[in-house]
Amino acid sequence: MSNSSSPTEKSLVSVIVPIYNVEGTLDECLSSIEAQTHRELEIICVNDGPTDGSAAITHAHARGDSRIVIIDKRNEGYGASCNRGISIARGTWVAIVEPDDVVDPAWVEGLLACAAEHGGAQGVDVVKAPYWRVLPGRDGGTVCVACPYRGRVRPRTQPFAVGDGIELMLHHPAIWSALYRRGYLVERGIRFREIPGAGWADNPFLVETLCRTDRIAYTESCGYRYRERDLDEAESFAARSPLVPLERWNDMMDAAARAGVSDPRVIEALAARGVNYALITANATGEDAPGVRELPESSMARLDEGMVLRSGLVSPAGKRLFARVRGVRAGRASSLPYYARLGREALYRVRENGLGFALETARRRLGGGRV
Repeated sequence: MSNSSSPTEKSLVSVIVPIYNVEGTLDECLSSIEAQTHRELEIICVNDGPTDGSAAITHAHARGDSRIVIIDKRNEGYGASCNRGISIARGTWVAIVEPDDVVDPAWVEGLLACAAEHGGAQGVDVVKAPYWRVLPGRDGGTVCVACPYRGRVRPRTQPFAVGDGIELMLHHPAIWSALYRRGYLVERGIRFREIPGAGWADNPFLVETLCRTDRIAYTESCGYRYRERDLDEAESFAARSPLVPLERWNDMMDAAARAGVSDPRVIEALAARGVNYALITANATGEDAPGVRELPESSMARLDEGMVLRSGLVSPAGKRLFARVRGVRAGRASSLPYYARLGREALYRVRENGLGFALETARRRLGGGRV
C-alpha cells in the first residue's frame, strides 16, 4: 500500500457559514459540515449579531470540533459576514454554506475531485455543481427536486468560460454550490457587496466570480441541499423590498462592465435577468408605484432594444413591460423562440422532477403574469 497522499486529500477547504437568527436549522447545518468525508476543513462560523440562540449553538459545536473558528460581531449583513470569513480563510479553497441548508457527506470531496480532474488549484478558479431544492410538501413534509440547470451545463471542454456553460447565469445564483480558489478571490479583489440584511448580495458575486475567469470546472455531483420556503421566494421578497432586485441587477451590470464582458450569450442572460426582475417588481407594486418607477426606467435604459425584443430568453410579458418603460414599440417581435424554450423547459422539469412539480411550476408562472 502506498503511503503517499493526493493533493486533493491535503487541500484545506475553508467553509464559511454566515449566521443570523437561525437557531432552528443551524445545528443540523453544522453537523452536516463536520461530517464531510474530506476532513481537511476550516469551518468559519460568522455570528452576525444574532439575537436568538445561534451563537450558543456555534460555540457548543466549537467545543467538540477544533476545526471550527468563530467570529462574533455586530450585525452587518450577509455580504459583510461572508467577506469577514474570506478575509481570515487559510484554505486553498473557499466554500460558503448557508445556515439553513445542509450538505451531503461527500459534497466537498466531490467538488475537490472535479477540481483535481481539471488541473487542481493550478488550473481551476471555480468549481460549480448542481444542487437539490428542498421545498415544503403539501403533507407537512418536504419535496426534494433538482435545480434548474442539473444535466444542462455542457461545455465543449473543461475548464471553460461561463458563456460555454450559460445555464449557470440563467437561474438562481446558487453561489454556495461551488468551491472558489482563495488565491483567485484575493488576486482579483472579489468580495461581496456589503449591504444590510441578505439583500440579494449573491447576484453581483455570481458575476464577479464567473465572469472574470475562463477556468471554471463543472461536476454533476449534487450534494448541496438548499431549503426554499416556497416556489415564489423572489416575488415574496420583492413585495417587501421592491427596489432590491433591480438594485442588485445594476450591481451585476457594473460587475460585468468591470470584467469586460463581451460574450453575447452572457450579455443576453444578464438582460433576461434584468427584465425578469423588473417584471417581478412591477407585479409586486405596480409599474407606477411612488419611488419605484424611476429604477425600472433607468435599468431598462442599460439594455439594447433590439436584443431584448428578439431574445428567446425574455417572455412576451417582459417584452411588453420593457417596451412600455422604454417608450418604444414592441413591433413584430416573435414570441415563438420563447415559447419553444418554455416547451423545452417544461419537458426538462417533467423528466427531472415529475409531472406534478412541472405543472405546479407552470401554474405559478401563469398566475404571476410572467408569461
